[in-house]
Amino acid sequence: RTPRDGRSGRPEVTLGAVRAGTMRMLAGAGVARRFSSSLMGPRPIKKLMAANRGEIAVRIFRAATELDIRTVAIFSREDLNSVHRYKADEAYMVGKGKSPLGAYLGYEEIVELALKHGVDAIHPGYGFLSENAPFARLCEDNGIRFVGPTPDVLEKFGDKTKARQLAIDAGVPVVPGTEKPLEDPKAAREWCDKHGYPVILKAAHGGGGKGMRIAWNDAEAIEGYRMSRDEAKASFGDDRLFVEKFIEEPRHIEIQLIADKHGNVIYLPERECSIQRRNQKVLEEAPSPFITPEVRKVMGEQAVALAKQVGYHSAGTVEFLVDKHRQHYFLEMNTRLQVEHPVTELVSGLDLVEQMIRVAQGEKLGFTQEDVTINGW
Repeated sequence: RTPRDGRSGRPEVTLGAVRAGTMRMLAGAGVARRFSSSLMGPRPIKKLMAANRGEIAVRIFRAATELDIRTVAIFSREDLNSVHRYKADEAYMVGKGKSPLGAYLGYEEIVELALKHGVDAIHPGYGFLSENAPFARLCEDNGIRFVGPTPDVLEKFGDKTKARQLAIDAGVPVVPGTEKPLEDPKAAREWCDKHGYPVILKAAHGGGGKGMRIAWNDAEAIEGYRMSRDEAKASFGDDRLFVEKFIEEPRHIEIQLIADKHGNVIYLPERECSIQRRNQKVLEEAPSPFITPEVRKVMGEQAVALAKQVGYHSAGTVEFLVDKHRQHYFLEMNTRLQVEHPVTELVSGLDLVEQMIRVAQGEKLGFTQEDVTINGW
């Protein structure tokens, strides 16, 4: 589809020229960029692309439209008749000749398309490219605002062992575990023998419950190492693992953050996602019926401290394990909008997608921590 009013907002750029410039940057050549990164300061977004599909793309378009921002959809051949294509002001096919999944992962083509059609911001949604640092950096290098945290922050929290050290440096409690990825099954067993069972083996670049195994003895630790490593390699292309003590009778509690580019970070009512199947969340509720106001305050303040330490901006979620004594331990930080974000919106009254866009424009948060309330359950 073409723009409804026939205007792109920028001079036409040939696809060949854009591709050539993009390829030079990807190759690391020190050439002049089409858009200077100095132009990344506060300014209104005029045209926003959702580098995603389905429900989250529609959600992004709604928030952008309410902010009077023109919207752009991308779609694969298989999504030719998908709703999100028709909810945007403009829509363009991507990934010709690629798989349905591959179409939404080709970030070089997506950035080329954005430049060609005058897009000045891209919201990645969740999944796909939402935590892809090279994609965020390519957007930044071409003067396109990535609606999310910086590439450096994405890289830091993308490695769970690095994220764990960041939490320690910020004074956030962590579950006892290895500081560096394990070298082999023997290293895993030696750590377990020293610290005791049960333990949980995790993929260093994991997520979604993949690459995880609980072990109660040496035999299970060795077998779990093999299975976790193979699954991590297949799912994330990285077979590095680390090991932690397994918290029995845990609660899975996550703290939603929103932060601007001016140093303001606010925590919102927690979500509890303890009801899971095969390490996949089944039910989310907010607020948690298990967390007291005192514990909520401590967890929220520690999540804020972690975000401030790395200069975080945009929406993000710090996940914790909480034991039966309400002692909490850092689990990971999701540097993106999560699928379950509407649960927080319902009890806080805030539109998180709108806030992400406002932050990307350089605006300060329009509320303080004292303004945050819990409305219902």
